[in-house]
Amino acid sequence: MVCSAFRGVAHAHRCLMRKVSHVCRAHQHKAWGSRPAASDFAARGAPGSVLNLLGKSYPQDDHTNLTQKVLSKVGRNLHNQQHHPLWLIKERVKDYFYKDYVGRFGTPLFSVYDDLPPVVTTWQNFDSLLIPADHPSRKKGDNYYLNRTHMLRAHTSAHQWDLLHAGLDAFLVVGDVYRRDQIDSQHYPVFHQLEGVRLFSKHELFARIKDGESLQLFEQSSRSAHKQETHTMEAVKLVEFDLKQTLTRLVAHLFGDGLEIRWVDCYFPFTHPSFEMEINFHGEWLEVLGCGVMEQQLVNSAGAQDRIGWAFGLGLERLAMILYDIPDIRLFWSEDERFLKQFRVSDINQNVKFQPLSKYPAVTNDISFWLPSENYAENDFYDLVRTIGGDLVEKVDLIDKFDHPKTHRTSHCYRITYRHMERTLSQREVGHIHQAIQTAVVQVLGVEGRF
Repeated sequence: MVCSAFRGVAHAHRCLMRKVSHVCRAHQHKAWGSRPAASDFAARGAPGSVLNLLGKSYPQDDHTNLTQKVLSKVGRNLHNQQHHPLWLIKERVKDYFYKDYVGRFGTPLFSVYDDLPPVVTTWQNFDSLLIPADHPSRKKGDNYYLNRTHMLRAHTSAHQWDLLHAGLDAFLVVGDVYRRDQIDSQHYPVFHQLEGVRLFSKHELFARIKDGESLQLFEQSSRSAHKQETHTMEAVKLVEFDLKQTLTRLVAHLFGDGLEIRWVDCYFPFTHPSFEMEINFHGEWLEVLGCGVMEQQLVNSAGAQDRIGWAFGLGLERLAMILYDIPDIRLFWSEDERFLKQFRVSDINQNVKFQPLSKYPAVTNDISFWLPSENYAENDFYDLVRTIGGDLVEKVDLIDKFDHPKTHRTSHCYRITYRHMERTLSQREVGHIHQAIQTAVVQVLGVEGRF
């Protein structure tokens, strides 16, 4: 059933390649000053075709679902562009770990990897992290696949196993990650994560504990809400305490002292117990990161059987939007000097409050259609809208859903909000874009238009 749906979506992408030339000729428009070519819509998945990315070639298959818009972001590495707001957040986090965690010889305890390539295997992205084969996070509708065995990483955790296997026991990984998602001011198909991992030997964990030499890291018991079956309660509580203290000090370093924090129990396949940290910022509780005690099965498989550890992950965009009052995630990709110059500071810890650019008026248009009887995925619609409208599309809202009582067909109505970050859009200009979306959604997704 699932494979059938995947094949249907892949077939739709191939159909788009044949049909989109007509769409583009009929509907010329400017999205950030450019018009989509046929290759903008979907990477070719025909047997025998090859995708070249970052100096390597990848054979394509029925799982390939990359758009040229997304591929154009690969290699931009905003987090490594000096004075970019994401670079500032990365450097501030590094500054905290470098100053507070020093090794025996006066060198930083944590190694930093911020230039690992974003193409990973599905084993790295899922299997190495103990994510089950039927877990919904693997869905083609939620990820960008080069083919059935390679993808653009969905999280920086994809590198965790390899670094542990290389013998590292304390490291940070920073990089761009890719997910198919909804369209609004908080979501973009490319964003940036920072991952942290630390392992402890028995001596390191219990060294400062009275009579610690008698304590053990491991035991054979049963799994509970508070611990894994292989961990002693003493070891788990010490690792959990160290993790929460580390992250509490990190957010104090970023936001200042006196910040109200709370921990929420949650679930991740690769940690247990797992937590989300929320901060009370300007009277609103905001989730800022996820973390937990690493699954021992993962640690063992990487060759560190005698150690126990913690891991955390946070989104750089989320922190930057909170810290710098940046209202729209699209701004991070802006090359507008009025945006970039606000973050050219001499001290990375300097307080910066983004001064909004002139906000140009929005133009809204609705689109409604009957869904096909099968193989419709909402993220395919969002991807198509992003591809045609580019960063002119500010958000897409599902404003109405209707189930016909007699035919049992379902209709969706979406409101697409268009807004240019640097100039006023005309209704005529938006009309060409919107018409192109209407044409493509019928031809590619197999819907029946109600427009």
